[in-house]
Amino acid sequence: MINNDIIRRLRFVFDYSNAKMIKVFAQANVEVSTDEIISLLKKEAEEGYKACNDKVMCQFLDGLIIEKRGLREGSEVPAPVKNLTNNLIFKKLRIALELREDDIIEICGLADFVIGKSELGALFRNPDHKNYKTCGDQILRNFLHGLSIKHRGVEL
Repeated sequence: MINNDIIRRLRFVFDYSNAKMIKVFAQANVEVSTDEIISLLKKEAEEGYKACNDKVMCQFLDGLIIEKRGLREGSEVPAPVKNLTNNLIFKKLRIALELREDDIIEICGLADFVIGKSELGALFRNPDHKNYKTCGDQILRNFLHGLSIKHRGVEL
């Protein structure tokens, strides 16, 4: 999925204002302006669109984790990952929202998407593990769709 699309969907799910988006980035020690937020939220065809690279997306997700759960005692904000995959995005969302397997299965079910525990577990494994499975756009899209139904009661 395109990072800009993920940020747009998460903003909708949590009903974040521009000011709240700036605060989420600030949790990861990143300063962004309202204009930058607006540029990231625009669609590709719109004037002023700015592509959200993996570093910025990772900083937003790390900020979301800190916003939702707080920073672990004695730890610092992690350095952003250079190559962000759907698996890492999904994992960071799972951490931020403190979701268990059953919660994720339920959320995906809200979007009429069926996923089993073993398939879900394979998404969160180490990439070197023999049972690791790459998270496709469809899985992430359906998870985000289910989140919107759960948190907003409406579909994207």
